[in-house]
Amino acid sequence: MMQHALRTVSPLRTVSPFRPVSLCTLAAAFIASAAGPALAQEAPAEPQTTGPEAERAETVFDPAVDTANAALEIAPVFDGHNDVPIQLRARFSNQLADFDFSDTTGTGDTHSEGRAMQTDLARLSEGKVGAQFWSVYVPTSLNEPEAVQMTLEQIDVTKRLIAAYDELAFARSADEVENAMAQGRIASLLGMEGGHSIGSSLAVLRQMHALGVRYMTLTHNRNTPWADSATDTPEHGGLSDFGKDVVREMNRLGMLVDLSHVSEEAMIDALEVARAPVIFSHSGARAVNGHARNVPDSVLERLSLNGGIVMVVALPGYLNEERRQWFAQREAELARQESLYQGQPDKVAAAMAEWDAGNPEPATGIGHMADHIDHIREIAGIESIGIGGDFDGMPRGPDGFEDVGGYPALFTELARRGYSQAELEMISSRNAIRVLREAQRAASAMRDAPPIERLMPQDPE
Repeated sequence: MMQHALRTVSPLRTVSPFRPVSLCTLAAAFIASAAGPALAQEAPAEPQTTGPEAERAETVFDPAVDTANAALEIAPVFDGHNDVPIQLRARFSNQLADFDFSDTTGTGDTHSEGRAMQTDLARLSEGKVGAQFWSVYVPTSLNEPEAVQMTLEQIDVTKRLIAAYDELAFARSADEVENAMAQGRIASLLGMEGGHSIGSSLAVLRQMHALGVRYMTLTHNRNTPWADSATDTPEHGGLSDFGKDVVREMNRLGMLVDLSHVSEEAMIDALEVARAPVIFSHSGARAVNGHARNVPDSVLERLSLNGGIVMVVALPGYLNEERRQWFAQREAELARQESLYQGQPDKVAAAMAEWDAGNPEPATGIGHMADHIDHIREIAGIESIGIGGDFDGMPRGPDGFEDVGGYPALFTELARRGYSQAELEMISSRNAIRVLREAQRAASAMRDAPPIERLMPQDPE
């Protein structure tokens, strides 16, 4: 496709052409001039190079592209968060018979706003993705029994998708991830996005692990009965006692504790309890963009002691502070117009169209994502960085990184900022594999510990 051709990173960069002249050519020119106009007119014209040969002659090597490509060849991307499963439910009712994961660029007609999916096998290959955590997210609006059932259904459809394509390999351990990568396949792991998926039950948590789930985000956008979300009114001051036992049981099982979406207090509580590295499956740095979904420096400063990682997100609203401020202003204007024109949606729409025309959304590019990586390296160290794009869970990615094919462009930007090949390999997958393996080792060290049997306290009648 044309958009891919334009975005593809090549180690060659066009410069002003300079064609060297041989000594033979100079000699011929001298003889021709000495022999007079007649002989000069008979001298054959120098052939003009055209087409691909001319393009190659007018290019030079770009070391940043070469460094990025070399890193991703050795250590393909291990991405922490992709929302294809919920797209399968929303667009196809989890029916895979007529779904083609080889190419989803033509799926715009399955979305109310005409948006095509951002993930398919062709673009995963283009993006050098070697391992992917597929999110089995379900809405927080569901009550707990409904959330548990729907999570099971999302696990089912994701496993069926993985089994349907040889390019994908179901993985539950660091060794299985590395084996899949060595075979040129995409290691496919399951992650639950939100503690509501276990229905406040450690027994359900254990069964989700038995089904292959290898991380759980403690909350989504709303609090659970035992943990505070970053985007909800605090109820527990972080984690309740039961919430701390959730973290302990996840450590015992070898399931990664994901702290994306949780409040700062819940992050700190989890770090104090955890006996294994934690992850932030799709977050940024709050010092760069002040969104509550991002990780504050107070937590980044503790992260290196835990050994965990922030898998940096690609969602523009979490990357670009100017864009975050613009969105807040737009929401305020929308509220004002709705107050002025109650019951008159056409007038509200017209007013907002006028506001949008005068206040275009600030552009967000790959450089904004790299800024977050820079900051996390400064505060927590290179060992604390991974990638968690959040593709198919957002309307669009940054300019130049609109879908899962864009990872090489991000790593080229990092190479231009001075990141070495070894550092790029750590960011792309080595850090994530290490964290997964260390969580398994911690579980192995606790293999004689009995399952935690604490029950969630019931509200009084």
